[in-house]
Amino acid sequence: MDLSKRYWRSMKTQNITMASKPVLHYFNGRGRMESIRWLLAAAGVEFEEQLFETKEQLQKLQTTVLLFQQVPMVEIDGMKLVQCRAILHYIAEKYNLLGKDIKERATIIMYSEGAMDLMELVMLYPYLKGEEQPKRLTEITDKAKTRYFPAYEKVLKTHGQNFLVGNQMSMADVQLIEAILMVEETVPDALSGFPLLKEFKTRMSNIPTIKKFLAPGSKRKPVTDPKFVEKIMKIFS
Repeated sequence: MDLSKRYWRSMKTQNITMASKPVLHYFNGRGRMESIRWLLAAAGVEFEEQLFETKEQLQKLQTTVLLFQQVPMVEIDGMKLVQCRAILHYIAEKYNLLGKDIKERATIIMYSEGAMDLMELVMLYPYLKGEEQPKRLTEITDKAKTRYFPAYEKVLKTHGQNFLVGNQMSMADVQLIEAILMVEETVPDALSGFPLLKEFKTRMSNIPTIKKFLAPGSKRKPVTDPKFVEKIMKIFS
């Protein structure tokens, strides 16, 4: 059976047997879906994945179910949600990761957006070529150490709590630990000089649901390597 037929047969089976679980439609890599995987995993929510492997599979999705012809897409609660931030906010609100009132919600989103900006720099790094990569690495190092990490260190120091907002885990905490680990993959000493963020990293990594997601065999995707970049470029070319 070719890859395209296998994918769509799997989708039909999924609709029957896994209707109660969120279904994630994306390629078999990190990209913009990884933060969604992180958030669901942190909330302790089991999910299924429909991973397309060919350009033809993506094109069929684009012409049938993708509102703006873009992934990621998540099937959840009878909806086919697209746009990463809309998906993240829905999951965060559904699983009590978006604060207890409007002020906490705004603060959590603000902190999350900062983490997303930093992750965007790292996410695109493997896809750059030639002199663009060392330039981007310098930018990641500089912005992590002088803009983003100092800000989060200050937040933790100011209120003296274990989490960024309201002293309970929120979407902001999940995205910050994801961002820290992403940056450390390219800048190993990124947390040097940030003792509270080091403690935060250890604390978050030991939360049972997150510890499970970080363990081998989970649905967390590996670091993007050149061979994978070549494969993805063929799908999206």
